[in-house]
Amino acid sequence: MPEQFRDMPYQPFSKGDRLGKISDWTVVQDKKYQNKYASQFGPGSSYAYFHDEDESTFHLVDTTRVQKPPYQRGRARGQRGRGARGARTPGGMTTLSKQRDRKLGKRWGQRGAPMKIRDASVTVRPTWVTIEDMDFPRLAKLSLPGIKEGEDVVCCGTLEYYDKGYDRVNVKHEKPLQRIDRIFHTVTTTDDPVIRRLSKTMGTVYATDAILATIMCCTRSNYSWDIVIEKIGDKLFLDKRDNTEFDLLTVNETSVEPPADDGNSINSPRNLALEATFINHNFSQQVLKSGPNEPKYKFPEANPFVSEEEEGEVASVGYRYRKWNLNNGVVLIARCEHDAVMQGPQNETQFLSIKALNEWDSKVANGVEWRQKLDTQRGAVLANELRNNSCKLAKWTVQALLAGSDQIKFGYVSRAQVRDNSRHVILGTQQFKPHEFAAQINLSMDNAWGILRCIIDICMKQKDGKYLIMKDPNKPLIRLYDIPDNTFESDASEESGDEPADTPFAPLYSYGNSKRI
Repeated sequence: MPEQFRDMPYQPFSKGDRLGKISDWTVVQDKKYQNKYASQFGPGSSYAYFHDEDESTFHLVDTTRVQKPPYQRGRARGQRGRGARGARTPGGMTTLSKQRDRKLGKRWGQRGAPMKIRDASVTVRPTWVTIEDMDFPRLAKLSLPGIKEGEDVVCCGTLEYYDKGYDRVNVKHEKPLQRIDRIFHTVTTTDDPVIRRLSKTMGTVYATDAILATIMCCTRSNYSWDIVIEKIGDKLFLDKRDNTEFDLLTVNETSVEPPADDGNSINSPRNLALEATFINHNFSQQVLKSGPNEPKYKFPEANPFVSEEEEGEVASVGYRYRKWNLNNGVVLIARCEHDAVMQGPQNETQFLSIKALNEWDSKVANGVEWRQKLDTQRGAVLANELRNNSCKLAKWTVQALLAGSDQIKFGYVSRAQVRDNSRHVILGTQQFKPHEFAAQINLSMDNAWGILRCIIDICMKQKDGKYLIMKDPNKPLIRLYDIPDNTFESDASEESGDEPADTPFAPLYSYGNSKRI
């Protein structure tokens, strides 16, 4: 550190932090605003005031009111009812309301309300050894430029064509969201037969697009998540744990006021995540031409996860197994996904990633009313979503870029009734080119590749075994643990929490590595 900066206090801050007033009583009166001025880095102490001087030099100042002449006394009558700001003691000293002081529960000089304590995605056990902490400010500075477009190795699956009639849907001509009974496979890396086959002849690091996107966008995440890494020789396998909420879509994760954890409320973080996942799967299938006589786009190989015993229709999905050279002998193999295809302006085939943004309760979420703004001020709606769901949108964009999708199409889906999370309507659609949208949301793929390469390099230096990366639930950092080889192997039956039967999303997790909607 340069000598002139050695004793200078430093406290990390974000450009998104709000600068508050000296006395803003809204943070006391309404629980909704308790984190109004909280920093995303948490409360710091670099500039906190600590009183350590002798109090003998402290003197009270007499603020007794000066007697006014009779002609001026009438002006103060209208202000006598405003005494809520403070009370006068018999000696004439003005003091702040003790009741309001107790509500704050903090000494003057400390900012905001206490942070919400979130639970970790997995319980850290005493046998786990911490290898390294990687804080977000350092990760945000990493860069690995010059990574070329992925090279296709294997392509599998069947895709349906997008129905362009949904581009004409708007608030005045909304369409109800339908339940589509299809099976979605969410197979982890080491259970993928194609990756097992490829690992014998090529690559050193293996993953899925969802796992890569979670790591690459980790600096935007607030909620806890974890990824298991297995090192075998000079190869790394990145996996998600079985029966976890890894594939659930978060809702308002990066909002100033994220959803409160009220347990059974339909607006609790878990129930909102189930709802968003339910909407996303149904929307991605409803907007396709799925009739028996409709044309389909088939990749050279069939879907590797469809078994003869499996009953039911499989969702439209195309898998691209792609290869990237990350330099220094690191070759990445990853399974990426397309949701549909579409005829382009020159009659060329364009590959699509289809995702759904959902409105749950704009008043609780401090958002904008979609039915009022979507047709006239769509930019304001999207900007609000970028602010409240920065991590989710960044992960979708990374997945589209990794897969090589030509377009990413967003659907705007809202509840038919604010207090009913089982019925929804489609209010509109919007599409972007992934590279242009990445620039719009300030997503740097050089930084994303840099974060991934940093974690790969750290893991490659370790001995063979099993490791776990976890986002700290309450701090902006990720932590790498060395865990015993048999960890999680006996947990499948213990940790598989069954969804209550009375929720509309009960069927989501009843099929292990596949989800039926």
